[in-house]
Amino acid sequence: MKLNSSIFCLCLFWTTLFVSMNSDLASDRAALVGLRAASGGRTLLWNRSRSPCNWTGVRCVQNRVVELRLPGVGLSGPLPIAIGNLTQLHTLSLRFNALSGSIPSDFAKLTSLRKLYLQGNRFSGEIPAFLFTLQKLIRLNLANNNFTGTIPESINNLTRLGTLYLENNHLSGSIPDIDLPALVQFNVSFNQLNGSIPKGLSGKPKTAFEGNSLCGKPLVSCNGTENSSSSSGDKWSSGVIAGIVVGCVTAVLLILIILVFLCKRKGSKKMETRDIAPPKQAEVEIPAADKAAGESDNTSNRLSGVVKKDAIAKSSGSKKLVFFGNRSRVFYLEDLLRASAEVLGKGTFGTAYKATLELGMVVAVKRLKDVTVSEKEFKEKMEVVGAMDHPNLVPVRAYYFSRNEKLLVYDYMPMGSLSALLHGFCLSSFAMHLAAGKEITEFQFLTFGYYFI
Repeated sequence: MKLNSSIFCLCLFWTTLFVSMNSDLASDRAALVGLRAASGGRTLLWNRSRSPCNWTGVRCVQNRVVELRLPGVGLSGPLPIAIGNLTQLHTLSLRFNALSGSIPSDFAKLTSLRKLYLQGNRFSGEIPAFLFTLQKLIRLNLANNNFTGTIPESINNLTRLGTLYLENNHLSGSIPDIDLPALVQFNVSFNQLNGSIPKGLSGKPKTAFEGNSLCGKPLVSCNGTENSSSSSGDKWSSGVIAGIVVGCVTAVLLILIILVFLCKRKGSKKMETRDIAPPKQAEVEIPAADKAAGESDNTSNRLSGVVKKDAIAKSSGSKKLVFFGNRSRVFYLEDLLRASAEVLGKGTFGTAYKATLELGMVVAVKRLKDVTVSEKEFKEKMEVVGAMDHPNLVPVRAYYFSRNEKLLVYDYMPMGSLSALLHGFCLSSFAMHLAAGKEITEFQFLTFGYYFI
């Protein structure tokens, strides 16, 4: 009787545990489905018949969702309150979408959250105080939104915080006395802040505070003197000024000549749209259903010519796209080769294309050139690149390797190139210095000229 009772209790325990785990995963599934429905996530090709742990952008540990990464997938509108049901979430990345409204109060339930990336959206209202109750946060990025109000003093509750980015919002008032020993990355530039910079932040770079009405180290002292090792009384000589003027005139003339040359060259050539040539059906590993669908497609508008026509077909063996991590395969090599392509730019190692697949998904494809490495070495290097995780790096989705063609597939970022951002940043910084009547050093002037050209 005692043995039977023990066995019964053990069975009851495991049954209860199994039901509880399934219930938690069902709650996570409901929260994800609610997020997709409320924010117009039509590009999220989630198979509802499968476990949410297999969905794109979702990572699970012990049957619970711990990571949700959906950068630049076209989400819009306000976030649903149900997102707070993801109670085991460690990382939430919704950056570079079009989400708006305020951050839902259910975020207070995300007590396990460590990394929160919401930059590049349209969130508005004050920064909610409940964010600063999430004491496990180590990275918080709310930059490039429409937040207003002041920076709460309760930010000091986040004792483990190492990154705080609040730039390019509409925050006002003074910066509170922030005393976070782990804080390394900090930026509140281009807001409407005023007053003196707290002593605990005086060691941060000038760029972290520019675009505000702030004073104190590392900016101009609040009594009007410069907190800099360089002398503010140095004047430019007439020779230096003349040299700068001559250099600027020469640069402008050179730019005009280049523009005229490019216009003539552009007029002599007709723009044409080309399709990535599809490989032979026998050489590419594609499911039978996809092969049948491909045979019925109209191939007259494919971008032939971007990839060498027989480069992939001549490769030995059966090749296919290799996806990183737990990213689910939402398209195949044939889908990618049939996509319409638009040249984004050319670099030292190859050309980047914006590829629009027939199912509506948009990705960026980097076609490598003059890369002569073995497949083993190429795979090892791709695994290193694919393992990189940084908020300012676009993750690699997949890659393709053959003797004649090597392709990298990234998530498409619609916010422009790093060169364009640096150009706009340098131009706005120079204009603000002139508007404020500040003296421009020779180094600053030459730096601006370099980026402008």
